[in-house]
Amino acid sequence: MNIDLSGRTAFVSGSTKGIGRAIAAGLARAGAATVVNGRDRGGVDAAVAALRAGLPDAEITGVAADVATADGAAAAVAAVPAVDVLVNSLGIFAPKPVLRIDDDEWRRYFEVNVLAGVRLTRAWLPGMVDRGWGRVQFIASDSAVAIPAEMVHYGVSKTALLAVSRGHAKAVAGSGVTVNTVLAGPTHTEGVETFVREMVGEHLPWEDAQRVFMADFRPNSLIRRLIEPREIADMCVYLASEQASATTGGALRVDGGYVDSIVP
Repeated sequence: MNIDLSGRTAFVSGSTKGIGRAIAAGLARAGAATVVNGRDRGGVDAAVAALRAGLPDAEITGVAADVATADGAAAAVAAVPAVDVLVNSLGIFAPKPVLRIDDDEWRRYFEVNVLAGVRLTRAWLPGMVDRGWGRVQFIASDSAVAIPAEMVHYGVSKTALLAVSRGHAKAVAGSGVTVNTVLAGPTHTEGVETFVREMVGEHLPWEDAQRVFMADFRPNSLIRRLIEPREIADMCVYLASEQASATTGGALRVDGGYVDSIVP
Protein backbone atom coordinates (compact mmCIF):
# COMPACT_ATOMS: atom_id res chain seq x y z
CA MET A 1 0.00 0.00 0.00
CA ASN A 2 1.45 3.33 -1.06
CA ILE A 3 0.51 5.93 1.56
CA ASP A 4 1.36 9.49 0.56
CA LEU A 5 0.65 12.28 3.03
CA SER A 6 2.46 14.97 1.09
CA GLY A 7 0.83 18.36 1.55
CA ARG A 8 -0.70 17.40 4.91
CA THR A 9 0.27 18.84 8.27
CA ALA A 10 0.26 16.47 11.22
CA PHE A 11 0.45 17.23 14.96
CA VAL A 12 1.23 14.44 17.43
CA SER A 13 0.83 15.32 21.10
CA GLY A 14 3.19 13.74 23.60
CA SER A 15 5.58 12.66 20.86
CA THR A 16 9.08 13.16 22.22
CA LYS A 17 9.37 9.46 23.02
CA GLY A 18 7.56 6.14 23.01
CA ILE A 19 4.49 5.51 20.90
CA GLY A 20 4.00 9.18 20.09
CA ARG A 21 7.49 9.52 18.67
CA ALA A 22 7.05 6.40 16.56
CA ILE A 23 3.79 7.83 15.20
CA ALA A 24 5.49 11.13 14.38
CA ALA A 25 8.23 9.25 12.55
CA GLY A 26 5.71 7.21 10.60
CA LEU A 27 3.71 10.24 9.50
CA ALA A 28 6.87 12.11 8.50
CA ARG A 29 8.11 9.07 6.58
CA ALA A 30 4.82 9.10 4.65
CA GLY A 31 5.39 12.73 3.65
CA ALA A 32 3.40 14.75 6.19
CA ALA A 33 4.86 17.95 7.59
CA THR A 34 4.99 16.65 11.14
CA VAL A 35 4.96 18.59 14.40
CA VAL A 36 6.47 16.94 17.47
CA ASN A 37 5.09 18.02 20.84
CA GLY A 38 6.19 17.79 24.45
CA ARG A 39 6.26 19.92 27.58
CA ASP A 40 10.01 20.52 27.68
CA ARG A 41 11.84 22.51 25.01
CA GLY A 42 15.00 20.46 25.42
CA GLY A 43 13.12 17.21 25.01
CA VAL A 44 11.29 18.48 21.93
CA ASP A 45 14.49 19.75 20.30
CA ALA A 46 16.27 16.46 20.99
CA ALA A 47 13.40 14.43 19.52
CA VAL A 48 13.20 16.62 16.42
CA ALA A 49 16.96 16.36 15.88
CA ALA A 50 16.90 12.57 16.22
CA LEU A 51 13.95 12.21 13.85
CA ARG A 52 15.55 14.52 11.27
CA ALA A 53 18.77 12.51 11.46
CA GLY A 54 16.87 9.34 10.59
CA LEU A 55 14.59 11.02 8.03
CA PRO A 56 16.73 13.72 6.38
CA ASP A 57 14.20 14.44 3.64
CA ALA A 58 11.24 14.84 6.01
CA GLU A 59 9.74 18.10 7.25
CA ILE A 60 9.76 17.86 11.05
CA THR A 61 9.31 20.71 13.52
CA GLY A 62 8.54 20.93 17.21
CA VAL A 63 6.25 22.77 19.61
CA ALA A 64 7.02 22.82 23.32
CA ALA A 65 3.70 23.17 25.17
CA ASP A 66 1.92 21.34 27.95
CA VAL A 67 -1.29 20.55 26.10
CA ALA A 68 -2.77 19.04 29.25
CA THR A 69 -3.44 22.63 30.30
CA ALA A 70 -5.72 25.14 28.60
CA ASP A 71 -2.88 27.64 28.20
CA GLY A 72 -0.56 25.01 26.74
CA ALA A 73 -3.16 23.82 24.25
CA ALA A 74 -3.80 27.43 23.20
CA ALA A 75 -0.06 27.94 22.69
CA ALA A 76 0.14 24.85 20.48
CA VAL A 77 -2.79 26.01 18.36
CA ALA A 78 -1.28 29.48 18.04
CA ALA A 79 1.99 27.93 16.83
CA VAL A 80 0.23 25.64 14.31
CA PRO A 81 -3.01 27.32 13.22
CA ALA A 82 -4.13 24.58 10.80
CA VAL A 83 -3.71 20.81 11.15
CA ASP A 84 -4.87 18.08 8.78
CA VAL A 85 -3.94 15.08 10.93
CA LEU A 86 -4.21 15.23 14.71
CA VAL A 87 -2.99 12.30 16.79
CA ASN A 88 -3.82 12.69 20.47
CA SER A 89 -1.05 10.52 21.86
CA LEU A 90 -0.31 12.24 25.17
CA GLY A 91 -0.94 9.99 28.14
CA ILE A 92 0.28 9.01 31.59
CA PHE A 93 0.05 5.74 33.52
CA ALA A 94 1.29 4.25 36.76
CA PRO A 95 0.17 1.41 39.03
CA LYS A 96 -1.69 2.36 42.19
CA PRO A 97 -4.26 0.56 44.36
CA VAL A 98 -7.66 1.97 43.45
CA LEU A 99 -8.63 2.82 47.02
CA ARG A 100 -5.50 4.95 47.38
CA ILE A 101 -6.23 7.13 44.34
CA ASP A 102 -7.38 10.49 45.69
CA ASP A 103 -9.47 13.14 43.94
CA ASP A 104 -6.44 15.11 42.75
CA GLU A 105 -4.98 12.02 41.07
CA TRP A 106 -8.28 11.22 39.36
CA ARG A 107 -8.43 14.81 38.09
CA ARG A 108 -4.83 14.68 36.84
CA TYR A 109 -5.50 11.54 34.79
CA PHE A 110 -8.63 13.09 33.33
CA GLU A 111 -6.83 16.34 32.44
CA VAL A 112 -3.88 14.61 30.77
CA ASN A 113 -5.44 11.53 29.21
CA VAL A 114 -8.82 12.95 28.20
CA LEU A 115 -9.10 16.73 28.23
CA ALA A 116 -5.81 17.34 26.40
CA GLY A 117 -7.19 15.56 23.34
CA VAL A 118 -10.59 17.17 23.70
CA ARG A 119 -9.06 20.67 23.73
CA LEU A 120 -6.88 20.11 20.67
CA THR A 121 -9.69 18.45 18.75
CA ARG A 122 -12.08 21.28 19.59
CA ALA A 123 -9.53 23.78 18.27
CA TRP A 124 -8.51 22.08 15.01
CA LEU A 125 -11.56 20.06 14.00
CA PRO A 126 -13.62 22.99 12.64
CA GLY A 127 -10.87 23.86 10.16
CA MET A 128 -10.77 20.27 8.94
CA VAL A 129 -14.52 20.36 8.39
CA ASP A 130 -14.26 23.66 6.50
CA ARG A 131 -11.61 22.15 4.21
CA GLY A 132 -13.59 18.93 3.76
CA TRP A 133 -10.74 16.67 4.86
CA GLY A 134 -9.13 15.71 8.14
CA ARG A 135 -8.06 12.88 10.39
CA VAL A 136 -8.32 12.82 14.19
CA GLN A 137 -7.05 9.92 16.25
CA PHE A 138 -7.08 9.20 19.97
CA ILE A 139 -4.54 6.72 21.30
CA ALA A 140 -6.36 4.56 23.82
CA SER A 141 -5.41 1.16 25.19
CA ASP A 142 -6.58 -2.38 25.73
CA SER A 143 -7.05 -1.08 29.30
CA ALA A 144 -10.09 0.81 28.01
CA VAL A 145 -12.03 -2.44 27.75
CA ALA A 146 -10.01 -4.73 30.03
CA ILE A 147 -9.58 -2.50 33.08
CA PRO A 148 -6.32 -3.44 34.85
CA ALA A 149 -6.76 -3.94 38.58
CA GLU A 150 -3.42 -2.28 39.26
CA MET A 151 -4.34 1.02 37.55
CA VAL A 152 -8.08 1.52 37.37
CA HIS A 153 -7.73 5.29 36.96
CA TYR A 154 -5.72 4.81 33.78
CA GLY A 155 -8.22 2.33 32.38
CA VAL A 156 -11.16 4.63 33.10
CA SER A 157 -9.47 7.52 31.31
CA LYS A 158 -8.90 5.36 28.24
CA THR A 159 -12.50 4.13 28.31
CA ALA A 160 -13.56 7.77 28.20
CA LEU A 161 -11.61 8.24 24.97
CA LEU A 162 -13.78 5.67 23.21
CA ALA A 163 -16.84 7.80 23.87
CA VAL A 164 -15.00 11.04 23.07
CA SER A 165 -13.86 9.66 19.73
CA ARG A 166 -17.22 8.19 18.75
CA GLY A 167 -19.04 11.36 19.73
CA HIS A 168 -16.75 13.59 17.68
CA ALA A 169 -17.06 11.25 14.71
CA LYS A 170 -20.84 11.69 14.86
CA ALA A 171 -20.46 15.45 15.16
CA VAL A 172 -18.60 15.62 11.83
CA ALA A 173 -20.59 12.99 9.95
CA GLY A 174 -20.57 13.49 6.18
CA SER A 175 -17.85 16.14 6.31
CA GLY A 176 -14.91 14.20 4.88
CA VAL A 177 -13.27 14.15 8.31
CA THR A 178 -12.73 10.88 10.16
CA VAL A 179 -12.29 10.37 13.91
CA ASN A 180 -11.04 7.09 15.33
CA THR A 181 -9.48 5.53 18.39
CA VAL A 182 -6.49 3.20 18.32
CA LEU A 183 -6.51 0.57 21.07
CA ALA A 184 -2.84 -0.06 21.71
CA GLY A 185 -1.90 -3.20 23.57
CA PRO A 186 1.04 -3.65 25.97
CA THR A 187 3.82 -1.80 24.16
CA HIS A 188 7.59 -1.70 24.59
CA THR A 189 8.39 1.88 25.58
CA GLU A 190 10.74 3.44 28.12
CA GLY A 191 7.85 3.98 30.51
CA VAL A 192 6.62 0.42 30.15
CA GLU A 193 10.09 -0.95 30.86
CA THR A 194 9.99 0.93 34.18
CA PHE A 195 6.45 -0.33 34.82
CA VAL A 196 7.43 -3.93 34.10
CA ARG A 197 10.33 -3.64 36.54
CA GLU A 198 7.96 -2.30 39.20
CA MET A 199 5.67 -5.27 38.69
CA VAL A 200 8.19 -8.13 38.45
CA GLY A 201 11.32 -6.77 40.15
CA GLU A 202 14.71 -5.44 39.09
CA HIS A 203 16.68 -8.68 39.35
CA LEU A 204 15.71 -10.35 36.07
CA PRO A 205 17.34 -9.75 32.67
CA TRP A 206 15.01 -7.72 30.45
CA GLU A 207 13.90 -10.59 28.20
CA ASP A 208 13.05 -12.71 31.23
CA ALA A 209 11.28 -9.80 32.93
CA GLN A 210 9.17 -9.19 29.82
CA ARG A 211 8.25 -12.88 29.59
CA VAL A 212 7.24 -13.03 33.27
CA PHE A 213 5.24 -9.81 32.97
CA MET A 214 3.30 -11.05 29.95
CA ALA A 215 2.62 -14.44 31.56
CA ASP A 216 1.60 -13.10 34.96
CA PHE A 217 -0.03 -9.74 34.18
CA ARG A 218 -1.03 -9.84 30.49
CA PRO A 219 -1.74 -13.55 29.88
CA ASN A 220 -4.44 -12.83 27.25
CA SER A 221 -1.86 -11.63 24.73
CA LEU A 222 -1.81 -13.88 21.68
CA ILE A 223 1.61 -12.69 20.49
CA ARG A 224 3.08 -13.30 23.98
CA ARG A 225 5.37 -10.28 23.77
CA LEU A 226 5.28 -6.52 24.07
CA ILE A 227 4.27 -4.68 20.92
CA GLU A 228 6.89 -2.42 19.34
CA PRO A 229 5.91 1.28 18.96
CA ARG A 230 6.25 1.18 15.18
CA GLU A 231 3.56 -1.48 15.04
CA ILE A 232 1.16 1.01 16.63
CA ALA A 233 2.41 3.75 14.32
CA ASP A 234 1.64 1.67 11.22
CA MET A 235 -2.05 1.68 12.12
CA CYS A 236 -1.99 5.42 12.77
CA VAL A 237 -0.35 6.15 9.44
CA TYR A 238 -2.99 4.08 7.67
CA LEU A 239 -5.82 5.89 9.48
CA ALA A 240 -4.28 9.20 8.41
CA SER A 241 -4.35 8.19 4.76
CA GLU A 242 -6.76 8.54 1.87
CA GLN A 243 -7.13 4.77 1.93
CA ALA A 244 -8.87 4.95 5.32
CA SER A 245 -11.59 7.33 4.13
CA ALA A 246 -14.43 4.93 5.07
CA THR A 247 -13.10 4.15 8.54
CA THR A 248 -14.54 6.48 11.16
CA GLY A 249 -16.10 6.25 14.59
CA GLY A 250 -14.11 3.10 15.15
CA ALA A 251 -11.93 1.58 17.82
CA LEU A 252 -9.11 -0.12 15.92
CA ARG A 253 -7.15 -2.73 17.85
CA VAL A 254 -3.37 -3.09 17.73
CA ASP A 255 -3.32 -5.12 20.91
CA GLY A 256 -1.58 -8.36 19.99
CA GLY A 257 -4.90 -10.14 20.45
CA TYR A 258 -5.04 -9.12 24.10
CA VAL A 259 -8.72 -8.20 24.24
CA ASP A 260 -10.68 -11.46 24.32
CA SER A 261 -13.36 -10.46 21.84
CA ILE A 262 -14.14 -11.24 18.22
CA VAL A 263 -15.96 -7.91 17.81
CA PRO A 264 -13.77 -4.76 17.63
